[in-house]
Parts: sequence; structure tokens; C-alpha cells
Amino acid sequence: MFSLRRHVEMPTRADRPDEGIFVSHGRSVTDESPSVPADGANRSSASNGDWTGWRGANRDARVAWLPDTLPVSAIFEWTAELAGEGLGGIAVGSGFVVLGSRDALDRSDVFQCFDADDGTVVWQHAYPAQGKLDYGNSPRATPLIHGDYVYTLGAFGHLCCLELETGIMVWQLNISKQFGSPKMIWGHSGSPLIADNKIILQPGGLKASLVALDCETGDAVWTTPGIEPSYSSFLTKHVGGQTQVIGYDAKSLGGWDVETGRRLWSLVPPEPGDFNVPTVVAFDDRLVVSSENNGTRIYHFNQDGTLHPEPDSVNNDLQPDSQTPVVSGSRLFGIWSELYGLDPQRNLATVSTLSDDAFAGYGSLIASDSRLLALTSEGELLLIDTSSPDPMILSRLSLTNERKQVLSHPAVAGDSLYLRLGTSLCRLKLRAN
Repeated sequence: MFSLRRHVEMPTRADRPDEGIFVSHGRSVTDESPSVPADGANRSSASNGDWTGWRGANRDARVAWLPDTLPVSAIFEWTAELAGEGLGGIAVGSGFVVLGSRDALDRSDVFQCFDADDGTVVWQHAYPAQGKLDYGNSPRATPLIHGDYVYTLGAFGHLCCLELETGIMVWQLNISKQFGSPKMIWGHSGSPLIADNKIILQPGGLKASLVALDCETGDAVWTTPGIEPSYSSFLTKHVGGQTQVIGYDAKSLGGWDVETGRRLWSLVPPEPGDFNVPTVVAFDDRLVVSSENNGTRIYHFNQDGTLHPEPDSVNNDLQPDSQTPVVSGSRLFGIWSELYGLDPQRNLATVSTLSDDAFAGYGSLIASDSRLLALTSEGELLLIDTSSPDPMILSRLSLTNERKQVLSHPAVAGDSLYLRLGTSLCRLKLRAN
């Protein structure tokens, strides 16, 4: 069991109540607990920075450093009990770890914040969110830490802006109800994105396929008409003299002007029916797109900032339905029954394959220039050398004996890995024992 620091009900600053009652428990800023550095500096001596949202601060699942070998055993620096199981990823920033779960009765979302150093609970924020989704009802989106705040999104559309240190709610709304989201089999899955002091989301409503909200107030800055949402997350890229928000809707890939929300281009793939779950990958000035029905493709942009409609190269070996590839060195790596290595400079040719039973299911990849860290759905951690033409498994570590799927994307910050194993949040030091 765990205990909350100063387990007391905190006031909210929301001026737009949603349905249900939101409960937030937090620590007072006067608590006698380690203070957060004013500049948000990382406390670890390793060169890796914070992992503030989906696939890290830059949404590329890349870090500056990964070890030469893994620890010989899964001895965690700390383990904390979660409110329940969950699918959403983990955010780490300014000495805090934030992630979402469901309560024991499966009636409410529960977002919890932990001290990154020792795993003690700093605050938790819960609200009623009832419904039924495929793969359970827990939040899918990774929380987003931005400055003094963290933004959380539940699978049923509940969006909250909370003070990172205290858990006090600044504002809240339900994007599904406010913007007319259609019924979604897997719920809202795209993680919030911040660009130009706006929070970008995809309700998927007829008049609000994409929306931009003011980060400080939650007020709508722009809404863009369109079609149903995807289950993917967006990223930003500066192209043709402007910043674009790039990602999927239910049927196509697109780019939107971050200032106005105007759609700049659309790309409909040759084969229909993609679930549109993986995030697109920026590779230099090009885009890499992977999906289950259309394989992996790489595109370049025209001078006017639109995406060239014909791919520069196509690879039909890598066809992931949910895993997002990563870039390590000069190659693109992705999991689809095997670990594939593709070379964007050689027409996206498959230049390496690594076969292992660990790649049979889902896997999350984190990359440095010469290493890959793979967390499999069976709870095994693999460290892979990508510095040679033929990738090689350097070491592997079984993290759990429980027969539960590990689908939540982990986070690497400093020299530690933060991961969800069932109803436990764990911190594993990556430097070998």
C-alpha cells in the first residue's frame, strides 16, 4: 500500500464544471519535501533530459544515452502502487512522474503524480468517467508536462490542466461533449500536443476535427472541420516557412497550420482500412509513415510546404498496426514480428532483420545513436546494438513474472527507466549493477 503526502482535498480553480465531481489530492507547496529546481533541471547525472510526454520531449523516442548492458536482475530503485491498470504512457519532468489509470470499480479515471527520486505519491486527481471501450476503459493518452502544468486526457474525452507541483486543477473540459466526437471503439488515444502556446487535440467532430485551445485558459483558439479522429498522436514540423501540425485523421494523413488550423494538405493511402495508430516519424526534412495495410513509406515536402503525394520509397516488410518506428544512427527500426532495420538513404531498403520470440507481439522502442531499448508486451527488456550493420542483442532482462500484457509506453529520464507493470509503477536504473 502507499500513502499520500498531505492526503487532503485540494481546491480547484476550474470555472467550467464538467459532469461529475473532480477530486484532487495534492501536497501543499509548503510541505517539507524536496524542492523542484526553479529551472526544471534534471536531477540525474546522466545526459538524458526529461521525458515530458508521448515518446519524449521531441516525440521521437530518442535519448542521448543508453547503457552498454542491462542490470543482471530486475532490482528496482523503487516501486509504487497505482490506482489500477492502464494503457497510457508515462511522463517525467521537473522531478515528477505522471500517469493515468482506472479506479478499482472501473468507474473513474485516476491520474497520479509521484516523486521521481523516491516514488512517493505527490498527488492524485480522479473524476467519474463511465463507459465501455475495447481494451478496457483506462486513459490511452500520455500526460503532457509543460512548464508548471500537466495536461491529462482520458479515453472518454476528459481534459484537465493541473498544477504539476500540487495537482490543483486550473481548468477542465470534455472535448468529446464540447466538440461532438463520434463514438470511438478505442476511445481518445492521441496525446495532447503543445505548439505556439496552444494545446492541439483531435476531437473528430464534424465541425471540430482538430482544435487548438489556449494553454492557460482552455478557451478555443481555432477549430477545423473534418472527419472522425485517428488513434494516433500528432507532432509539429517547420516546413515551407511555417509550423505545421502533422498527423492522421481516420482516413488520411494531413498537415495543418498551427496558427489558424487551416488544413494545408491531405494524403490518402492507396489501400484503405488502416487503423492509423503509429505516429509519423520525422527523418531530416522528410516524413516516414508506417501502417498495417500500406507498409512503410518516406515522403518529401514540396517548396510550398505541401507533402509530395507520391512516396520517394516504399518498404512492404515493415507493416506495424500500432508500433511506431524509431531512428537510430542513419537507420529506421521497427517491430513487426521481427526487428527490421530500414535505410532511408537506400530507397528504404531492408538492410537488417533480427528474429527473436520477443518481437512476436507489441513492443515499445527507445533509441540512441547506437542502441535500442525494447520493452515487449511480455514484460521483457532488450538492449540492442545498432552500431554495426547487423544489430545484435547485447543483454535482456525479464521484468515480471505476471502474465499480463505490458502495453504502456515507458519513459527514460536521466539514467533510469520508468515503466508500468500491471498495477505497479517501477523505476529501474539503467546502468549495470
